[in-house]
Formats: sequence, structure tokens, C-alpha cells
Amino acid sequence: KKYWCEGYTLFSCRITARANATGKWIITASPAYNTFTVKLNNSSDSGYYWCALEIGTRANPDDRKPPDVSVVSSSVSGHEGGNVSVQCLYSSGYQNKLRQWRRIKDQSCYTVRRTDTSQNSLVQISDDGRRFFTVLMTGLRLTDSGWYFCSAGEALNPVHLTVTENQALSVTK
Repeated sequence: KKYWCEGYTLFSCRITARANATGKWIITASPAYNTFTVKLNNSSDSGYYWCALEIGTRANPDDRKPPDVSVVSSSVSGHEGGNVSVQCLYSSGYQNKLRQWRRIKDQSCYTVRRTDTSQNSLVQISDDGRRFFTVLMTGLRLTDSGWYFCSAGEALNPVHLTVTENQALSVTK
């Protein structure tokens, strides 16, 4: 079962939405990627929120913990030739793990950029040393659209990128 909780800490949060329920929150599961997405219908709600997943038949409050890797936005978009930036956060247990920007394409996952190498000059990763790294993709192409993952060690979180065509400007004299 999947839940969305509101509260300052995960341990004291109040369930505000459940999977497959209608209301101001929409929870959509993507079993192929072992993920679920929570969307807010009204952007005026602010506060502290947590994703929760019940595994098995018994809920145990001691099993609650923040995600190993999370993202500020699970969906980003940009124009052809432009740039996008993705912010990824990771828990303290992953500070000494390799951070990567990975892509899902043609049923396989491959590394686009790693923190320890410089493989692709169009993708840069900067890590602030405080469990937060930023991925900057420049010179976007339409073929860059698709699913990516922020990862630290084996933990990951999906991000969907949409690249749209630049609209040609017409100039008349």
C-alpha cells in the first residue's frame, strides 16, 4: 500500500492520501520502475510531506525512514538547445557512495554521468558535500526526452525529462 503523509517528521505524519483514491492528491504507481508518483491538484498546500510504502501486512513505526535518494522535482522540461537542472538529495549513509545520473532507454539503464569521471561534457554533476547534488544538462536534444535516475550507490529516484522543439521566430521587414 502506498500513502502520502503530512507532518514535520515521518514518525508523526498524518496520512492524507492513499493509492487509487481521488481527492486533492493523486498517487500513481509505476510497477515497471518500482516507483510511485504523488501529484498535488492544488499548489497552495505547503508543509512537510512524506511518501510511505507498506510492505507486508503489519505496519511498524520503527520501519519509517526518509528515502535514500530523493529529487526536488520528479518531472523537468526544457527546449531543444537549452538547459535543465535537476536537484538530487541523498541520505547520510550514501555520502561515500558514487553518485550518478542514469538513463532508462530501450529497456536498459546506462550511466550518463558520474561524480568520479568526466564522460559527457553536456552533462555536469556538482556535489555540495552536504548530501545534495545538482545535474546540469546543456545543449538539449529532442532525443534526450525520457526517464532518468538520480542515484547514490544502489539507491535511486526517477526523473522524467521532456524536451520540446524550439518554435522558430519569423521576422518580417
